[in-house]
Amino acid sequence: MGEIQGLQEMLYGAMQAYSSEVAGSQVTYDAASYPYFFDDAGESFAAWTPRLAKAAYNYQVSQKDPGEFAHGGKYIIQLLYDSIESLNEALSTPVDLSAANRIDHGHFAGSEEAFRHWDEDGAVPGSCSRCHSAEGLPLYIEQGVSIEQPTANGLNCATCHNDLTTFTRYESESVEFPSGATLSLIEVDAENGLDANLCLNCHQGRESTVSVDRLIGDLGDDELSEALRFLNIHYFAAGASLFGNEAQGAYQYEGKEYLGRNEHVPGFDTCVECHDTHALEVKFEECGDCHEGVASPEDLQNIRISEVDFDGDGDVTEGIAGEIETMREALLLAMQEYAAGIEGVDGITYNSDAYPYFFNEAEENYSTWTPALLRAAYNYQYATKDPGGFAHNGQYILQALYDSLEAIGGDVSAATRP
Repeated sequence: MGEIQGLQEMLYGAMQAYSSEVAGSQVTYDAASYPYFFDDAGESFAAWTPRLAKAAYNYQVSQKDPGEFAHGGKYIIQLLYDSIESLNEALSTPVDLSAANRIDHGHFAGSEEAFRHWDEDGAVPGSCSRCHSAEGLPLYIEQGVSIEQPTANGLNCATCHNDLTTFTRYESESVEFPSGATLSLIEVDAENGLDANLCLNCHQGRESTVSVDRLIGDLGDDELSEALRFLNIHYFAAGASLFGNEAQGAYQYEGKEYLGRNEHVPGFDTCVECHDTHALEVKFEECGDCHEGVASPEDLQNIRISEVDFDGDGDVTEGIAGEIETMREALLLAMQEYAAGIEGVDGITYNSDAYPYFFNEAEENYSTWTPALLRAAYNYQYATKDPGGFAHNGQYILQALYDSLEAIGGDVSAATRP
C-alpha cells in the first residue's frame, strides 16, 4: 500500500503543477466532497484538458478502492506511473521518475510478454510452462514433467519455495540441459549450489550444438534447403553460457576447442552469489573490491581481465562486453555478405525485438537457410540474447563469434581467438 501512496502523492503533485502551468488554474482534491476536484477558489474544477482528465480519472480510481493493494496493486501502480509520465510530457519541470518503477522485477513482472504471450490461448502450453507459469517449475522438479498450466501474473513465492512458513526452496541435485548434459553447481559451492541449480532449470536456453547439428544433418555448408529453419536459443541462457563447453549452448564448430565452466573467484561463482534472488539485479557493489571503477551496474561492462585485443579494433581498454559487441557486429555484416554471394539465398536482416528475428529484405520471415548461415545466425542470436554473457563466460562467447565469423568467410585477420 505504501508504494501506491507514494505514487499517488507524486501524481497529485504532477496534476497540480500541470494544471497551474498549462490549464491556468491549480486543481485540488477532496476525497469526501463531490465532484472531488476543485479549483483554488473552492469551485468545481472546470479547466480540464484531455491529458489532465485522464490523470485525474486514474487518481480517483486509485483513491476509491481501499483494497486495491490486494485486488490489483501492480495494475494501480502502472496507472499511476503512466499518468505521471503523460503529465511530464507537458511540464517544464517534470516529476522525477528515475527512482520509480512501473513494473515488478523480471520474474514477477506479470504484465510483460513473458507471461502475457498466451492470454489469447487461455493457457501456457507444456513446452513453455516450466518457466512461464507460476506452477510449472514445481511440477517439473517434483515429477519431471511439464504440462499445460494456467496463465499467471508472473512467478510467485510458491514457484521456488516449497514451504511458505519456513521458505525452504525446491531442490534440484542436477539439471539436464538441452544438449543432454546433466550439470550441477553443488560441486562449485556446497552452500549455494542447490539454490543456483534452481535457476539453471530455466536459464539454460532451449537449443544447443546438438539440436543445430541434428537439424542440419548431412547437408553441405552452402547447400540451400527448405528443411532448415532458424533455431532460437531463447532468452537469458546464462546457465548455458556459464558452463560453456559442458553445456554446449552456443554452436560449437567441429574441430575447435571451447572453454568450459567460467571459474570465477570463490564467493562469486554461482547465480545466487552474484544476483539478488528476488530483484535479480547484480550485486555490483562488491565487484569494485577487485575491479577498479565499478560504481554502478553499467560499469560492469567496462571490466576486462586480459590485455589481448580479441576483436582487433586496437582498443585494449574497453570492457570484454565491447569486444563481444564488435565481433557481433562484424558477424552480422559477414552473414549479409555471405548471403549476397550464394545463389538463391535472400538478403538477411535482423531485428532483436521481432520474432523470428531474422528477415529477408522484403521484411518476411527468413527462409533461405544454408547450414553455414544457420550456424552463424544461431551464434549471433546467442550472443545477443544473453546480455550478461560478457560476465557469465565472455571468452566462450568470443570463441563462438570468432568461429562463426571465420566459417562464413568473414575477416578475422586482426582478431584473436581466446
